[in-house]
Amino acid sequence: MRQRVLVAGYATRHVAQSAHQAGYSVCAVDHFGDLDLAWYTDDQILFDDLTDLPGAIEEMVQCWHFDGMVVTSGAELLREGPPRWGSCPEKVARFMDKVLTAEFFESIGVRCPKIFWGSNFPAMAKPRSGAGGWRNAVVKSEEELATWISAGDGAPFLLQELVTGSPASVCCLATEGYARAVAVNHQVLRGQSPSPYGFAGSITPCQHPHAAAMTTIAQRIAAESGCTGTVGIDFVLGEEACAIELNPRFQATLDTVEMATGVNLFSLHCAACSGILPVKMPVPQRVAVRKILFADRQIEISSDISDLSPAVADIPAPGTTIEEGHAIVSVYGWGRTRADACQRLNKHIHLVQSNIM
Repeated sequence: MRQRVLVAGYATRHVAQSAHQAGYSVCAVDHFGDLDLAWYTDDQILFDDLTDLPGAIEEMVQCWHFDGMVVTSGAELLREGPPRWGSCPEKVARFMDKVLTAEFFESIGVRCPKIFWGSNFPAMAKPRSGAGGWRNAVVKSEEELATWISAGDGAPFLLQELVTGSPASVCCLATEGYARAVAVNHQVLRGQSPSPYGFAGSITPCQHPHAAAMTTIAQRIAAESGCTGTVGIDFVLGEEACAIELNPRFQATLDTVEMATGVNLFSLHCAACSGILPVKMPVPQRVAVRKILFADRQIEISSDISDLSPAVADIPAPGTTIEEGHAIVSVYGWGRTRADACQRLNKHIHLVQSNIM
């Protein structure tokens, strides 16, 4: 009998798909409920606000027996639910706090942006916790900082040294003080207001002169983090590799990692949780690119684009209203080279736009 796993968090489609392809029976507690989530799950419960997530998990557990649970963004610190497959909340908490993360990097001698405890501009302002980079912004004066603060919800924040370069990440697997890199990724950011540093996609593999050095540093970070299973480390590649954050969970780069390498990351994650790491880093078989399309105005999805899969994922149902600035759908390209992959991506974006926008 197949093992059944619960995937819970704000967005779960990517992990549910990987788990399904690894041979598991999957149920999901998710915010979006995209059409393709149903392709990979036996059941799903949707929630509106993260405060509703524990109750949704409890409701799902009353309906099904689960061998384990894997969490995604927004659910990292939950203690409720089936046995956790991955880093425990006690280990995760340290890396959900960006100040403590920076202190960890410094403690093991890894280059990271300095934290400014007073006025020192320009600086990168960011919430002390949270993922995706949506609130991150460069502030150049006390006035700009005050405006940035007023636009937020009063949550704790920090100011960091401004580091320029190419955004990148490394997907690692960790267990018992050891780690192995699986893939290096270039991160695609929105690059425009209101969230210029918000995550908008990825390209795997990352082809940069510092990619090898970044990989070595990431494996050291993951090994010393105390985390278990898949771990993502974000970098900025400038004159050197500068570590930015650590994500102790499945990352949003999962799709391009699997598409480029041919591995199943969920299987590797479960093996790492059992103390088994790959002998060596997988060799990319091709270049894969993902781009998230965002609404430039409020739109209503007019048609079902499921037939475009695997060129698309996170597919909204017809009739769904998407507010300006919110994500619509993920679009993919792949090819022998980065140029080939981006050319195919652009072709697929045109198809999507002609069908739903």
